[in-house]
Amino acid sequence: MSTTAQRGFTLIEVLVALVIVAIALGAGVKAAGALANNADRLAQVSAAQWCAENALTDLRLNQQFPSVGEAPFSCEQLGRSYTGKLRVSTTPNPDFRRVDAAVENDEGLPMLTLTTIVGRI
Repeated sequence: MSTTAQRGFTLIEVLVALVIVAIALGAGVKAAGALANNADRLAQVSAAQWCAENALTDLRLNQQFPSVGEAPFSCEQLGRSYTGKLRVSTTPNPDFRRVDAAVENDEGLPMLTLTTIVGRI
């Protein structure tokens, strides 16, 4: 009497394989979501940087020595509105002023700050 061994997978082996595939797919979906969030964040920070650079460039183009204090500014980039503050402070040399352009997100949290030095003309 000869017995023929059956070929194939047991139910346990199939379930283990399905669990492994499910874990791998879950990790892939999580990684894809993180990439999408990072791309959106990069676009927002880039647009905020453009706004800050525009505000600092506008200050330079006015060719006026800025007075110490704080002034709000706003701009629109990539279909979004950004708000920020230009903070002008003194430096050890009275012929120069430090200017910080701080851009905030919708919740009022700081996104980025650019700093430059403006000289008396």
